[in-house]
Amino acid sequence: MALKKKLKKKAAPKKKTVKKKAVVSKKKPVRKQTKPKKKPALKKKSKSLSIGKVVGVVTHYFPKVRAAVIKVSSVLSVGDNIKIKGHTTDLAQSIDSIQLDHVSINSAKKGQEIGLLVNSRVRQQDTVYKV
Repeated sequence: MALKKKLKKKAAPKKKTVKKKAVVSKKKPVRKQTKPKKKPALKKKSKSLSIGKVVGVVTHYFPKVRAAVIKVSSVLSVGDNIKIKGHTTDLAQSIDSIQLDHVSINSAKKGQEIGLLVNSRVRQQDTVYKV
């Protein structure tokens, strides 16, 4: 038998660990983002305040008899002054007669569709104001 030489493994020299100094970099100060100040919203002025109170809307017009059908949203009576305002319409008059189902009445209540004699042409969707 051949003698085997026992090789001793030499222990690897231990590496010395060198502690690295922490490099502190100078960071720029972070600016806080400021939110733009909100301006208060402007309130829209209602057209009805400058003209009067809305009392209805024109739903139909009969040109031969010069009568308008109005869907009433507030109380309307004979003798009231009204203004009918639309894209091309601007009419002011007093109410002489109101009809409901071909019968003359003195006042109309909310929700009724009435017939009203007008002095000039009006169009559908024109707004009726009480002045």
